[in-house]
Amino acid sequence: MKVLLKYNFLCIGILALLLVCNGCKTNGDKWVKNLNSGAALGTSYNIIYLAKEELDFEREIDSVFQDLNKSMSTYIPTSDISRINMGDSSVVVDQMFREVFELSGKVYAATDGYFDPTVGVLVNAWGFGPGSELEMDSVRVDSLLDYVGFDKVSISPENRIKMAQPGMYFDFNAIAKGYAVDRLAVLLQEKGISDYLIEVGGELVAKGENRVKEKKWVVAIDDPMMGESRTSKRTVYMKDVAMASSGNYRKFKIDPETGTKYVHTIDPKTGYTKNSNILAATVMAKDCATADAFATSFMAMDLEKTKSILAQHKELQAYIVYLDPEGNVLEFMTDGFKNNVLE
Repeated sequence: MKVLLKYNFLCIGILALLLVCNGCKTNGDKWVKNLNSGAALGTSYNIIYLAKEELDFEREIDSVFQDLNKSMSTYIPTSDISRINMGDSSVVVDQMFREVFELSGKVYAATDGYFDPTVGVLVNAWGFGPGSELEMDSVRVDSLLDYVGFDKVSISPENRIKMAQPGMYFDFNAIAKGYAVDRLAVLLQEKGISDYLIEVGGELVAKGENRVKEKKWVVAIDDPMMGESRTSKRTVYMKDVAMASSGNYRKFKIDPETGTKYVHTIDPKTGYTKNSNILAATVMAKDCATADAFATSFMAMDLEKTKSILAQHKELQAYIVYLDPEGNVLEFMTDGFKNNVLE
């Protein structure tokens, strides 16, 4: 079974309304809008930070991305995660890897295993990762599930990864962009910046306010029904919060022979791609890595399961776009999320 990549957009679900800052003018030279943007982690980034003077942190920003790639990029053969995936048990991971590993374990437990970075072997097999795509059938899926399960891996006090099953494959792509946003936020905080908007591949964190315009930061959430078009579904305020989104409407594959659609979300319970009625999930949280991980997991479970988890984790706010049995597009929002929506 061969499939063609229909769309391969890494920036899923969130369209940062940078136009709220484009054309911003300094308010009596009191505040200066500084902007760094470019390509990193297989996607794009835009960072706006306000100060009393012109600044340029491009070198430091690039350094953050380089460190993340060295630690967790499955597309770089010499990275720590790639060496671990190739069976190198001598790798001593850095603090960033450990932080992502430990947070992944917490979200794995909180989502009853729907968030699972060891699903990488299946991501590759279905053709959505750097590894070899395989001909998939029920026998192949069942055999690969033996290599999935975050409860089968651990990290030692010496920062070495232990696997219960040789041949397991880590893939932190569902949390790495969010974590990158958090690391960039730490960078700006250490530089004394208290008002900024960071976006990496659609994942965001907003701190303080847009003091140039004396308004809160404003971003838009993509409409998942618009396909390749970038049209907003909702617009929200953000202040001292992170937000991440996941969706299957831009990254999927089509079998040219059967026309079958395969989305990039893999259900770690079944091993199959998840063609659910959930079109997009957006999550607000204290940090972007957490928001990123939960948004991904919500795409792999049904709406009632998502609502149950949100009821247990009041620190999370969410916005879900889904289809009812008749094919109508509906929305679910937590009360906290509603409070940030611009009507």
